[in-house]
Amino acid sequence: MHSQHNVTPIAARHSEALSSSPDAAVANADYRFAPTPRLERQAAVESNARSYPRRIPLELKRAQGIHVQDSEGRWFIDCLAGAGTLALGHNHPEVIQAMRATLDGQRPLHTLDLMTEAKDDFINELFALLPAEFAKDARIQFCGPAGTDAVEAALKLVRTATGRSNLMAYHGAYHGMTQGALALMGNLGPKTYLDGMAGGAQFLPFPYDYRCPFGVGGEAGERIGLHYIENQLTDPESGVLPPAGMILETLQGEGGVVPTSANWLREIRRITRDAGVPLILDEIQCGVGRTGKPFAFEHAGIVPDVLVLSKAIGGSQPMAVVVYNKSLDVWKPGSHAGTFRGNQLAMVAGSTTLRIVREQQLDLHAAAMGERLIGHLRSLQKDFPQMGDVRGMGLMLGVEMVDLDGLPDALGHFPHSGAMASTIQRECLQRGLIIEVGGRHSSVIRFLPPLIVTAAQIDQIGDIFAAAVSAAVKHR
Repeated sequence: MHSQHNVTPIAARHSEALSSSPDAAVANADYRFAPTPRLERQAAVESNARSYPRRIPLELKRAQGIHVQDSEGRWFIDCLAGAGTLALGHNHPEVIQAMRATLDGQRPLHTLDLMTEAKDDFINELFALLPAEFAKDARIQFCGPAGTDAVEAALKLVRTATGRSNLMAYHGAYHGMTQGALALMGNLGPKTYLDGMAGGAQFLPFPYDYRCPFGVGGEAGERIGLHYIENQLTDPESGVLPPAGMILETLQGEGGVVPTSANWLREIRRITRDAGVPLILDEIQCGVGRTGKPFAFEHAGIVPDVLVLSKAIGGSQPMAVVVYNKSLDVWKPGSHAGTFRGNQLAMVAGSTTLRIVREQQLDLHAAAMGERLIGHLRSLQKDFPQMGDVRGMGLMLGVEMVDLDGLPDALGHFPHSGAMASTIQRECLQRGLIIEVGGRHSSVIRFLPPLIVTAAQIDQIGDIFAAAVSAAVKHR
């Protein structure tokens, strides 16, 4: 296992930059919240579509490392970290220095897709982090600032290259909120009342072992799912036209932190290759070291045709790209564009972040810290069966909460409990820990801390979470 000495100095520099120790400040805290004037104005004027402030009613004013401070001076451990965006945490000193040098040097900040030194550096750093087998034949398309725009670009790419239109996606999938991406979403809520949505999506069973769609689970459930998917692509009576591509998250995030096994992913790669179907991997959230490898698909030793990236690649700034095999590069100039695809601050922040992740081997650190955190969670699970399943990879972990009063399913697992997950989230916040919920019925508690988190901080997260679970179960 990789030694921690390469990453500890980074975390130490964060602590030194603070006037007081937030680690000590959040310990044993028990906060109660009253809306500030700004929070009240937000509720009065901001869209009803806003989401995070409803569950995390904080007015933030300062941030450093894995911590944020609210307007009342209270420190919190941030295990949401911009939904996985902040690989190096808040305000990493080298990232800030790189952006400041760009500003002080009067470098261009907005360049559309014209070449700059910052852009060249970013491409070189990204390709250096990619597996060599993928990078040697790769092309890159810079997109609008959000990951969902990169998904849209990937869909255009494979449709243009194959001359086909329909796509294959998965139950539980989340690829963004634009129209094409929404058509591929598993969650029915955001698209229930939308007409005219881009169609042609064939949904497939994801290997959700704890809630196996076939009621079998384990390797048997995985084999059934793979057989079904292959049959869809090979049976002339399946009713499914040959797709332009198959898109999937290597590790589902918003769908409830549902991982794929290496064997399943290798078989999907074989099936799509045999069928001549481009495989699009969405690693917007699980990429850049978070799962214990630079990219999650490396656990299976495969090479995708298309890789969609955003979040962490921008080093806290908006950035989204598609990286793909050059054989697909047949679309015409202007086939995809975006005014802000030349965000120079994102490029310098991103290249700095990618370099640090690579040089510091933060993927290995994430693997070690993830094992430490999952150890805390599974130990706690022994005392609290309401924690139905603990799963994930690296520092992308989830705990599925269940209702022990409900009827078990075919696998003997109790029903989802969104109410328990919500209560635990609130109890964590009151104790100084920011976490998020997701998955079916919002029943999965999600951990996405920055990759720089230390062993001591992992232990503190585990302690706070244990106290929150105990309080939630006691007061149920």
